[in-house]
Amino acid sequence: MDATLALPLLVGLIAVALAFDFLNGLHDAANSIATIVSTRVLSPQYAVAWAAFFNFIAFMFFGLHVAQTLGKGIVEANVIDPRVVFGALSGAIVWNIVTWVVGIPSSSSHALVGGLIGAGLAKAGVDAVVMSGFLKTAVAIVLSPLLGFLLALVLMAIVAWVCRPFTPFSVDRGFRTLQFVSASLYSLGHGGNDAQKTMGIIAVLLWSQGYLGGEFHVPFWVVISCQAAMGLGTLLGGWRIVHTMGSKITRLTPMQGFCAETGGALTLFLATWLGVPVSTTHTITGAIVGVGSARRTSAVRWNVASSIVVAWVVTIPAAAIISAATWWLVGLV
Repeated sequence: MDATLALPLLVGLIAVALAFDFLNGLHDAANSIATIVSTRVLSPQYAVAWAAFFNFIAFMFFGLHVAQTLGKGIVEANVIDPRVVFGALSGAIVWNIVTWVVGIPSSSSHALVGGLIGAGLAKAGVDAVVMSGFLKTAVAIVLSPLLGFLLALVLMAIVAWVCRPFTPFSVDRGFRTLQFVSASLYSLGHGGNDAQKTMGIIAVLLWSQGYLGGEFHVPFWVVISCQAAMGLGTLLGGWRIVHTMGSKITRLTPMQGFCAETGGALTLFLATWLGVPVSTTHTITGAIVGVGSARRTSAVRWNVASSIVVAWVVTIPAAAIISAATWWLVGLV
């Protein structure tokens, strides 16, 4: 396709990609603020503004390894074209809207991965999928919530032991302050990992149309645009999912909120450094279950947690089916 002729279509697809990034921030706002809202350290309005700020500045702290993975590591770069990108974004957006409406904290990240795979398979078959990148993402589905769970559990044990000499009132007051730090770290991790996924999609689209020259890279304007779109989405919040994440799984104290956010943030920092596109939703859910289990296993509403796990399992295939169907329908136009 001639790059000049493709410009209006290209601009439209970039706008759709940024709309997905905005929706990602809206859908995943709960990941950053559920614990700090549920512990009543901040009101929802102030919490989303706090999270949005750290979402936006995340590009200052992380490399672009995740963007590289999404751009070239899920579907072969030579398969990518405007029709594939539109199908992938459509699958991810539709699935995000469905789960947002019903209040299920599914993964925007895996919806995008599923969308890419669905459109890639529809165009070029199994050979379109980069199995190493897909398997890395699939393993992260299991490992990211498990690592978040274990880190939060260990942090709870350490903090509980350290705080034994202090009164419950002083502990509560101290961790209300510390939650500002942990929420900031988690929002940085969320912005650093999630926004890069859309950066990768836009960058590979530009590369496929000849706008990046011979070498794949992520232009700075793409970085800023994606961080801004995600920050704006976070600013508008997603209150149904905040309620699920912050109160339906388990009731949290400021100490537990601090441990959950810190454990989740450490997991995201590691994944972003390794270039693994993990789910921030999976990660914080695992951490929240971890701190709840540290108190007692009955403190966790396992029926709610299990329904969330079901959503995790069906996200990639559901988004892939929608994406493949969209790719096919566009071909009929």
